[in-house]
Amino acid sequence: MNQTSVSVSEFILHCTVDSKSKSYTIAILTVVYLVTLFGNCLVLRVIAMNPQLQNSMFAGIAALAIIDVVGSTNIIPRLISILSGWVAIPYGACLLQLLLSLYLGGAESFLLAFMACDRYVAVLHPLRYSTLVTKRVIWAAGLFLNIIPAVFVLPELVFITELSFCNTNIINFCFCDYVLLINIACNENPKYFDIMTVTSFVFGICPFVFVLLSYARIAYAALKISSLEGKKKTLNTVATHLLVVALFNVPLLIAYMLTGAGVKLSVEANNAMIIVAVTVPPMFNPIIYSFRNKEIRSSIQKLFKRA
Repeated sequence: MNQTSVSVSEFILHCTVDSKSKSYTIAILTVVYLVTLFGNCLVLRVIAMNPQLQNSMFAGIAALAIIDVVGSTNIIPRLISILSGWVAIPYGACLLQLLLSLYLGGAESFLLAFMACDRYVAVLHPLRYSTLVTKRVIWAAGLFLNIIPAVFVLPELVFITELSFCNTNIINFCFCDYVLLINIACNENPKYFDIMTVTSFVFGICPFVFVLLSYARIAYAALKISSLEGKKKTLNTVATHLLVVALFNVPLLIAYMLTGAGVKLSVEANNAMIIVAVTVPPMFNPIIYSFRNKEIRSSIQKLFKRA
């Protein structure tokens, strides 16, 4: 087929949601976004103002809160505007949304692995914890968490700028997605999908398996603790962290596994699953990770008493 490349200045996001429930969806997304901002900003404020909370575990919680705030701001306001009828997104804004999603997803995946490693050392090597997890190690981990995702995002940025579009500028999704951009482009080159496969393995499968193995080892060690209180506290920590990991990974895994298994979901059902997977975890992370923590709860109470 003869294809003539055309200049694309914007994309049309075709977010298929049942028209009867659009107003409810917009209202729910607004509440989710406001709760996400409030919960995560409160966590950041409390950690910043309390020197006792400035260690590796709370540094990880603070980093997670920052990722959740930026990630939600990157997706939810645009999603609300699309559902309200503003379906066009400029090329540059689409590119920025896509790259931020990839970068933040990779950073969060590695961050959860780092937090699992931190808990592993705290439980299995408590006497050596202060010598193993130093400020230098935390700074090195922070640089690693930022640099590695950027290294993988840069090739995808280069590939996207190479794309030309000739058939359509309509993306059948609720936000800009790398694979869908490749699908509507004229270019046909395996390298565009190869980088996504490698990225999914590095930032998806590897950290997820590492986290599961780490917490399995922690749980096994917890069962050997003679103190009932110590055993309960350790297992509670494991359950809390695993719940956050599950919220981050499971909805997306289910969506992709169902598609890969040949289960045909309606467009509305698929969009609903993706929207939930992207927007809900950042709202629950402060509740699961932070508000259940005794030190953070105490600091929050002191903050409101002062207010």
